[in-house]
Amino acid sequence: MCLTHPEAERNPMILSLFRKNTATDAVYGVYRAIVAQSRQPVFYAEWGVPDTVTGRFDMISLHMALVFRRLRANKTSKGFSQAVFDLFFKDMDRSLREMGAGDLGVPKKIQKMGNLFFGLLAAINEAMDRNDREALAAVFSRNIFGDAGLEHAFALADYALEQDRVLAAQPVDSITGGTVTFGTSA
Repeated sequence: MCLTHPEAERNPMILSLFRKNTATDAVYGVYRAIVAQSRQPVFYAEWGVPDTVTGRFDMISLHMALVFRRLRANKTSKGFSQAVFDLFFKDMDRSLREMGAGDLGVPKKIQKMGNLFFGLLAAINEAMDRNDREALAAVFSRNIFGDAGLEHAFALADYALEQDRVLAAQPVDSITGGTVTFGTSA
């Protein structure tokens, strides 16, 4: 993967894929909780999130973004967030290879996925920082539902705003210790 200097500055986490493994039991615990929550059937069966590789990537990205929002105010959790990010993209790399993506194509796909993740993270943060339900639904409509299903986008926006409140009530030390608890899906 070859990032130009401006891209490296914009997405410094992506460069971490070349660092040593920083995943601890706590990092694995939080990542497993994120993946488990993102697989809740309600997202796919009732709210219309596409039950595809892309739809599942989007839901994991959403839940990672929510956890990162909780951790962002705490300077000591930066390394933990980085380790969760690293594990996520190593898992995506492994998944792409298992699905038959060629060795030469995987780095480009991972770079694209990283850019999609950072774009979604920025858009979610912007809307949620303003507590703007409509803007958040528009982000989900555009990025997850492909501009279709605004009704489902509002359901997902309400869910994300509620999860943000649930996560805000959890101590950062608990999350970085490996325990994150999401609220109910519906």
